[in-house]
Amino acid sequence: MDLLAWIIMGAVAGWIASIIMKTDGQQGWMMNIVLGIVGGLVGGFLMSLFGAPAAGGFNFYSLFVATAGAVVLIWLGKMFMRT
Repeated sequence: MDLLAWIIMGAVAGWIASIIMKTDGQQGWMMNIVLGIVGGLVGGFLMSLFGAPAAGGFNFYSLFVATAGAVVLIWLGKMFMRT
């Protein structure tokens, strides 16, 4: 059950990030899930670099961290696609 909850949170984080970065029309639901889950890892890593606590638990802070990480991933993807 926890795995399903994390997949749902990843999907929501990826979806929010795709709306923020205006890539929602180009991505499907599967990409939103992947970006949200990987974004959670990236966001947690970035937060630990800045001395902030990494995401822990199923709460709004974790959703924020995952969304921020997904935004960074989408931004990096856009940068590499331009070159």
